[in-house]
Amino acid sequence: MAALLFVTFIVMLLLGVPVAFSIVLSSVAVMAKGNVQLLMVVQRMFASTDSFSLIAVPFFIFAGDLMAKGKVSKVLVEFAEALLGMIKGGLSIVSVLAGMFFAAISGSGAATTAAVGATLIPELKKRGYDEAKSAALIAAAGTIGVVIPPSVPMVLYAVIAEQSVNTLFKNGFAPGVLMGAILIAISLYEAHKNNYPKGAAFSFKNVARSFGRAIWGILMPLIILGGIFSGYFTPSEAADVAVIYAILVSAFVYRDMGLKELYNIMKGSAKTSAVIMIIISCSGPFGWVLANWKIPEAISSSVLSVSNNPYIIMLLIAIIILIAGVFMETSSAIIILTPVFLPLVKAMGISLVHFGIVFVVGIAIGMITPPVAINLFVASGITGLPIEKIAKAVVPYLLGLILVFFMILYVPMLVPGLM
Repeated sequence: MAALLFVTFIVMLLLGVPVAFSIVLSSVAVMAKGNVQLLMVVQRMFASTDSFSLIAVPFFIFAGDLMAKGKVSKVLVEFAEALLGMIKGGLSIVSVLAGMFFAAISGSGAATTAAVGATLIPELKKRGYDEAKSAALIAAAGTIGVVIPPSVPMVLYAVIAEQSVNTLFKNGFAPGVLMGAILIAISLYEAHKNNYPKGAAFSFKNVARSFGRAIWGILMPLIILGGIFSGYFTPSEAADVAVIYAILVSAFVYRDMGLKELYNIMKGSAKTSAVIMIIISCSGPFGWVLANWKIPEAISSSVLSVSNNPYIIMLLIAIIILIAGVFMETSSAIIILTPVFLPLVKAMGISLVHFGIVFVVGIAIGMITPPVAINLFVASGITGLPIEKIAKAVVPYLLGLILVFFMILYVPMLVPGLM
């Protein structure tokens, strides 16, 4: 049954069938062979979306789109440049810091890349920075969008693995900072190697002025995450608060959004949310098939029969995660692979929170690894450069992120909340 399930799924993908339909059709094939009533498909599709935590998904996507398409990203970048622009290659550092900060607003890698890229790439090009390398850096920084909370993939993993969303969010900061640090280190090396220019001299007056304009954007992650970690509201409620706050700030503070713009943003967010929710729904029958025929347990036993060394097992899992990120969209990979990996991870006594963080970081790297490299496509759309040119320029940043991935995998003390 396991062979039928996975072979059918892979064949469907190779034929160009959308991921959601590939998931459900492979499940139907197994159920039909096992003489299971197909009414079970419909029941499991509805049951898989019946979770209060999943309310956070469409609302965090909507809040991120509101902030990305408004003036918030621009004023945040101006504030970051006022602080660090005087350093050689300082605009590269600003690119990464802006990506990290926007990650704490959007929960989406593509939204982070779009918001920061649309603001900074033209300015980087104007100041003599290599356009392809600038686009690659911002695309790489966009991967942090799903690691620093709020994070849509973390919510999905938490629901599937039955873990606390709060706990995963708390443990997402340190890996996100490590990813940002390695990108900054590489970008500074590139800046000195290519003799990139310094920005304007540091000025307290300029910092104060830009901070005054950016304060409303800075407050958003503080309100959301502060409310979650202090217990004032749940992550799902925080997502609702984020949407209301983003609308109020865009409409009444920065005044860059009317009803028409709000409608268009809402429509785009609804489409993105619908895609994710359809995949979640279709994963219900897939998960039932895995559980009913004990496929994850069989895979776990097979792997453990080869080796029971947790370091080797985690290396194999890590490689699978990185490969999955190359070919699958982030949410799809987490929804499909989490039920498969969990029995194996539990058998080795590894913290499910640690594994969740490792999984999200590893699959986020797939956002800059073609062919399914959403961040590179976004950067290509902004610059007009061919995807191949940006993909070549992203290699140093990709290697740096993979290094951080294995550091988090094998040195859990780097994630303080896990200790």
